[in-house]
Amino acid sequence: MAKLRVLVKSPLAGTFALSLLLLVAVGGWLLKDPNTTRSEALKTGGLAGGAIVALYALWLNDRRRRVEERRQEIERQRHDLEMRRTEQDRERISDERFAKSVELLGNDADQVRVGAMHALAGVARSRPEYTQTVLDVLCSYLRRPYTHACYEQSGPATDPHDRDGVTGTPEQELELQVRLTAQRLIVDLLPEADDAKAPGYDLDLTGAAVEYLDLSGRKIGKILLRYAGLHSSTNLSGCRILGPAYFTAAGSTRGRLIGSFRCRDTTFQQRAWFSGTIFGAKADFRGATFAGETNFKYAVFAGDADLKDVTFTNGLSLHQTRFGGHVDLTFKQAPKSLELYNTMVDPDQEIALPPEWKLEPLRDGKARIVVA
Repeated sequence: MAKLRVLVKSPLAGTFALSLLLLVAVGGWLLKDPNTTRSEALKTGGLAGGAIVALYALWLNDRRRRVEERRQEIERQRHDLEMRRTEQDRERISDERFAKSVELLGNDADQVRVGAMHALAGVARSRPEYTQTVLDVLCSYLRRPYTHACYEQSGPATDPHDRDGVTGTPEQELELQVRLTAQRLIVDLLPEADDAKAPGYDLDLTGAAVEYLDLSGRKIGKILLRYAGLHSSTNLSGCRILGPAYFTAAGSTRGRLIGSFRCRDTTFQQRAWFSGTIFGAKADFRGATFAGETNFKYAVFAGDADLKDVTFTNGLSLHQTRFGGHVDLTFKQAPKSLELYNTMVDPDQEIALPPEWKLEPLRDGKARIVVA
């Protein structure tokens, strides 16, 4: 019985025993046949015994294969578990870094706030799903109340070489550098305008005081600049704006230099609202495309207004729009619908209008645009 248990526990020993038994049994059975020689009987018995060994080898190989497959599956599961754990650690570190950076934005030291902004930008670059959130935080910082001595001058600037030399307090100058850093990082996080695969991120700068805002050549989702102070130059040339664009009551005023507004070859894929916007110096929209409703109602162009070769595929409102400098309204494609009501110009300036438009002089020396 003990030997039988050993054979059962040892498949190899059992196989050899069975092979030997089959060799003896087949060989002995064949030897009883007078026509079979001893060598043939041994050869046939050996083949029978060898077949048992071969079957055992095949079984053993299949067993090894299944064991190896199970081992690889366990390794794969272990690797997936480690990857998930690593990803969770990265997310936790990113969350902690993000939270700490946001907290440091309230620090009194300007260099700490600048470092916090760069840390936030780093989080967005390493974790693209944070990009919109980081942009929201940077825009929120720019929406904080801020004033500067050169913003408080009355009247728009008209001389492009006017450098008034006004400087603010040391605190204002340091805060200005922090805000300029926020603007640069916002631009860096926005994709290129011709990047078809990149998403369009939203910007909410409602009521923000910005200076030298340069978003040229970027793809933007929705942009809100309602009641914003657009100091010095503002450049949106070559932008592709996917969502609505609201510049309601924004002011393009003198910062340290003249407050020009450049929007050349920009594409507005949805509505563009410039109602009540004040352009303190030249406003350049040459070659822009407005695919949605466009509204310049109550807008004021204190300087020159260049809308040459602009394409309108929807309606345009110039309701009580005021042009104070040179005006070029020779559109590339006229709007489907047009609203003109007390659209005022200075007749002493150079005025270029579509063929069907004309100027109607007024008693006060001004003129308004009407459709012939």
